Amino acid sequence: MGERNRKYTIDTEENREFLKGITENLLSFGHGFPSPKGSSYYLGDDGTPWKDRNRETWITSRMAHVYSIGTFLGHEGSKELAAAAIRGLREELHDDKNGGWYAGLTAEGEILPNKQCYAHAFVILAASSGVLAGIEGAKELLEDALNLYDLRFWNEEEGLSCDTWNTEFTVLDDYRGLNANMHTVEAFLAAADVTKDEKYRIRAGRIIDHVIGWASENHWRIPEHFTKEWKVDLECNKEKPADQFKPYGATPGHGIEWSRLITQWALSTYKDNQEGAKKYIEAAEHLFNRAVEDAWNADGAPGIVYTTDWEGKPVVHDRMHWTLAEAINTSAVLYHVTKKETYAENYAEFMEYLDEKVMDHVQGSWFHQMNEKNEVIGTVWRGKSDLYHAFQATLIPYHTPELSIAPAVKEGRKI
Repeated sequence: MGERNRKYTIDTEENREFLKGITENLLSFGHGFPSPKGSSYYLGDDGTPWKDRNRETWITSRMAHVYSIGTFLGHEGSKELAAAAIRGLREELHDDKNGGWYAGLTAEGEILPNKQCYAHAFVILAASSGVLAGIEGAKELLEDALNLYDLRFWNEEEGLSCDTWNTEFTVLDDYRGLNANMHTVEAFLAAADVTKDEKYRIRAGRIIDHVIGWASENHWRIPEHFTKEWKVDLECNKEKPADQFKPYGATPGHGIEWSRLITQWALSTYKDNQEGAKKYIEAAEHLFNRAVEDAWNADGAPGIVYTTDWEGKPVVHDRMHWTLAEAINTSAVLYHVTKKETYAENYAEFMEYLDEKVMDHVQGSWFHQMNEKNEVIGTVWRGKSDLYHAFQATLIPYHTPELSIAPAVKEGRKI
């Protein structure tokens, strides 16, 4: 096996060192994110903060999560950066009057309307990681975030979360979606790992059961959008297929991401019961393989297309960096769990594509959006908003798959 191939090959020292270098590059790239009060600036192409853009809760939460993990890796300045983001979440982004977190603030400090489930899930993730990192105020933030989420977003009867309230929590939007529920699963698994309260792992499983049911009835292409009665809306945004958060059709990157989260949940739930975990891991494999079959190299060029129709044909051909990050994560996890060589082959292909097309070897970080010719564009994602997806993709491949990434890194639970 040549030197070049070993760099991309899972379980080689060369690949571990390759990822380690990317980890450090990303952590160094993001140092400029905190505003004076802690909310996260949007990072530009070279990591310079774009101070004329909104400072959003979900991005601030992601940066708190990343730099909390950075403290376990010994990256200089990580604890101070995580503390800044946690402070931003506890203070300027928090709605002291109505509870919960604003979607964000404008450059002028005006409130962005609505309370998003998506953003609140990330607050839980950030706070969970902050607790592990010993960040001041993180414990209180986590308690506040879990209590608020239980009150406003979680529906115990349905076993699912709603999506968006108005700012005052008086009007609930009729839209229901799986993107927010996916990140809720991630947040609940982290909360369960950190607080040891297993009700959050149980809730994650209830969401997962719904998703597997919908996906298995739809050729393993996950419906994303629903009515308030949780009826599938397959035609949602057909006229606006590249919507940033609600694109039309199937999103293969989400199928891949769900695959990993389902595997994590199954392994952590059925620790001593391989048979119990088996059907969930099989479902995870179906989701991953369907997404890769539909979307990887689907149009004659390397990359994972952003969306497909319900027959698996590409709709939006752009490549988003986060889909590649999740493909790296999930192929590694499935390989380590199943020992099937096909996932190692997938991983090597994704790694090579990352190095050749998606990593910015000049300015740092990863290009966030490219077209079907793998040329950098910015119609959905200008700049390099945050580090979360790319950063996790440097760590998840070599950490134990049944544990959330922050506790896995802190405890040194490597594969």
